[in-house]
Amino acid sequence: QVQLVESGGGLVQAGGSLRLSCAVSGRSFSSYNIGWFRQAPGKERESVAAISKNGAMTYYSDSVKGRFTISRDKAKNTVYLQMNSLKPEDTAAYYCAADLTYYWLSKRTPDYWGQGTQVTVSS
Repeated sequence: QVQLVESGGGLVQAGGSLRLSCAVSGRSFSSYNIGWFRQAPGKERESVAAISKNGAMTYYSDSVKGRFTISRDKAKNTVYLQMNSLKPEDTAAYYCAADLTYYWLSKRTPDYWGQGTQVTVSS
């Protein structure tokens, strides 16, 4: 089993920045590809970023490309999502997820999920 705990959400003005953290515990951190999803009320869940288990491969949705950066710290068993130039449409609950596969390539749903952290961007 893998446990994921998100933190770092909050309220920020448009144009501001936030950094989300996903602390991973349980099985080997280095075995898992990890990503971030978001879901706004009334909208479908969206995969926004992902990073491979060795950090060599990343994925970004078109909606966040150039503004968000995903990274991972092996020493801290943590994955980060640095979010810059935030827009009101980035408002959503953000979830991190882990999977043994490159799930974003196959559109597979990851096996393990955190509880989420809310991000609200005011205009």
